[in-house]
Amino acid sequence: MSESSSTTTFTVPINVVKVSGGTSVEKTKAGRYDTEVKEGCKNLAMGIYEHPYRLPKIEDPYIERDWLLNLMAGAFRVFAKKGFCEGPAGHISVRDPVDPNTFWINPLAVHFSLLTPHHMVHVDEDGTVIGGNRTTVNAAGFKIHSVIHQARPDVNCICHVHSTSGKAFSALGSKLDMLNQDACIFFNNHTVYKDFGGVVLESEEAKHIAEAMGPTNRSIILQNHGLLTVGSNVGEAAYLLCLMDKTCEVQMKVDAVTQNSNRYKRIVIGDVEAGYTYNMTSSPENLYSSFAGDYELEVANSNGALKSMTSYHTV
Repeated sequence: MSESSSTTTFTVPINVVKVSGGTSVEKTKAGRYDTEVKEGCKNLAMGIYEHPYRLPKIEDPYIERDWLLNLMAGAFRVFAKKGFCEGPAGHISVRDPVDPNTFWINPLAVHFSLLTPHHMVHVDEDGTVIGGNRTTVNAAGFKIHSVIHQARPDVNCICHVHSTSGKAFSALGSKLDMLNQDACIFFNNHTVYKDFGGVVLESEEAKHIAEAMGPTNRSIILQNHGLLTVGSNVGEAAYLLCLMDKTCEVQMKVDAVTQNSNRYKRIVIGDVEAGYTYNMTSSPENLYSSFAGDYELEVANSNGALKSMTSYHTV
């Protein structure tokens, strides 16, 4: 199983989109948009399409495992820099490419900024530690991640944190509005889980979260709890998490400025424009490369603990 070979289905609720000059062009109905998404990648990376931070094509599952664990550790360090640490809360898991019925997760009570690939714990679907750093993991984290990995075969990485903006926005029980270009990455591809049932120590609560996420959403706001994102690769899920936290912050700021204001009003992007922007920016490849800047900074500051994304390209 190689993450880079997975195919994503994008459901688009529109048939016509606007292009430069105000012209409208017809799109095919909802379905697979592989070609269009690749064109979007080209538009975002002018010049040479084979940019250095593209998704690698890895045939050896053991090398793929090394790649996953490196990206996983780097994502934690990025999260630490963004202030997402909150005691024992917060976790990332990656499906193991050697045995896809198992996954890797971070150890309990190690600060995100200290994590390396060697810290990660390999667990099976029952929660038994079977490899890696044989230590304890967050029980609630295992429950959530285990159920989602089982329910969503397309998901290879899951990220969850209790960030300040995420917690604040989650208390509002609302989805994100399309208030800016970046928010459009979540257009019709996120949801809200409204039935907070306390710390997720029971499988039933984890199942409710997985059901609320549905078969295609990559992001979910857990009401009175925090944010959770998934992806076919680590960079995709991690970038979505960082972007969703920032989007929550921006929406709350806009609401604070416009509430009871006679001068300012909220301007929401229309569905046509939001759908077009979603198609052009939200592919797994684009999100992976969007995460590269933050990740490579952590590589440079890791004193050799992490490898560059470019280390895994064979051609």
